[in-house]
Formats: sequence, C-alpha cells, structure tokens
Amino acid sequence: MDFRELDLAIYREKDIFERRNAANEAKKALLERFKAKPAADDPAVLARQAERKAILEARAIREAEKARLKQERLAREAAEKAEREAAAEAARLEAEAKAREEAALREADENERIARLLADEAERKAKRDARYAARKQRVGRTPPGFSAR
Repeated sequence: MDFRELDLAIYREKDIFERRNAANEAKKALLERFKAKPAADDPAVLARQAERKAILEARAIREAEKARLKQERLAREAAEKAEREAAAEAARLEAEAKAREEAALREADENERIARLLADEAERKAKRDARYAARKQRVGRTPPGFSAR
C-alpha cells in the first residue's frame, strides 16, 4: 500500500453500514466495560475506598492544622497589635507628662520674670517717690546764698 492508497483510505467516506457497525461495537464495548466493573465487596474496590477515606482524613487533619495555625497567627498578631498600642499609649502619656512638665517650667519662668519686672518697677517707683518727697521738702526752704524777702 503506497501513500496514495493510504490517503484514499483515510479520506474515503464511510457508508451507513460501516457507521452502524462502528456504533454497535462502541455500545458493546461500553456494555463490556460496565459488566467488567468489580462488585462492591471486591478487595480492589475496598482498597480504593480505604485509600480515599485515608486521603479525606488526612485532608481533614491538614485543614484542622491549617485552621489552628491561622488562629495562632491571628492571636499572635492581635497580641502584637495590643502590645504596640500599649507602647504607643505609654509613649503618648509620657509625651503628655513631659509637655505638662515643660509647660509648668515655662509658666514658672514667666512668673519669675513677671515678679522681677514688678520688683524692678516697684524699686524704680520707690526711688522716684523718694526724689519727689525730697523735692517737696526742699520747696519751702531757700537755697543757701539766697535771701528770703
């Protein structure tokens, strides 16, 4: 058989009888495969069922372990988050205390400066009043070298 005959055999259309026979053979093959199916109490079937059951149990164990690890991770992350928040709150409280302390120091410095200013002004006023009193005292007196008329 050369290539031309092979080509013709491949592309030759099948008639109705060949198609019907091919369909019947396919049906028979399906029926034989179904009949050849082992019974439920066959050791091979029982072994496959046991294997599937073992696989499902192993999968369930893996999923439970995965869920447990996820819960542990979530708990650990929550604890870390709470720790970070507590540290941030402590830092905030410390910063507020430091700010209050600095504000108190600034207020004390400001009060001290105001007190010094008031003391200086009181001292200047006392000197001014002393000069004024001395001048008042001198008004009724004549300076030396002048005669009173």
